[in-house]
Amino acid sequence: MVRPRSDGRHPGQLRPVRFERKFTRFAAGSVLARCGDTQVLCTVAVQPGVPRFLEGSGQGWLTAEYRMLPSATPQRHSREWMKLSGRTQEIQRLIGRSLRAALDLQALGERTLLVDADVLQADAGTRTTSITGGYVALCDAIQSLIQQGEISVSPIACQIAAVSVGLLEGEPYLDLDYAEDIAAEIDFNVVLNGDRQLIELQGTAEAGSFSRSQLNQMLDMAEAGIDELLILQRQALQVD
Repeated sequence: MVRPRSDGRHPGQLRPVRFERKFTRFAAGSVLARCGDTQVLCTVAVQPGVPRFLEGSGQGWLTAEYRMLPSATPQRHSREWMKLSGRTQEIQRLIGRSLRAALDLQALGERTLLVDADVLQADAGTRTTSITGGYVALCDAIQSLIQQGEISVSPIACQIAAVSVGLLEGEPYLDLDYAEDIAAEIDFNVVLNGDRQLIELQGTAEAGSFSRSQLNQMLDMAEAGIDELLILQRQALQVD
């Protein structure tokens, strides 16, 4: 039996998604990404040079930082300063890995792209929104480098987007909000490129276990949702 959703969506439906480009003035690329009530400010800065292990290789690098603002959730939480939580470290590594998969790092040259994902408002899906919005900000940053004559060819190799999916009462649901996320027996985050190839899967059974057929159902639903996100990204990037 299908569980009714608080916003009336059907199980395979995304929340409303919007990308507001050029949201800040000074970043090479900036996007306010909205997914339902989740809002993430994604910015990209460019710095000369690369980490020591890449010096002299001619290859560029991308790294990411993720933070949640104190009032992003109903109860204020303290800022993370010197010591990051394990969750924060894990999420920002996921964002970095996912967005590096979009790039030909050799074509980028010895420069570093720094992606900041700052959660303004959280209603679940903050890491997937950071990746999906971060890709749009990354494209704008690359375009800025081209316009400035820093590079002549775009190092963007493929499109990247991400979405959450889970099982509630044994049935798959796409793009979980917070109430669904905390109730889900199974919670997955799926990152794909524009060719539907897997970049990363993060999933666990919060309660009990799940079957291979249920996994296939969730992946099929995530793939369909990411197809929609890829279209929305392309549409946003066509608007100047």
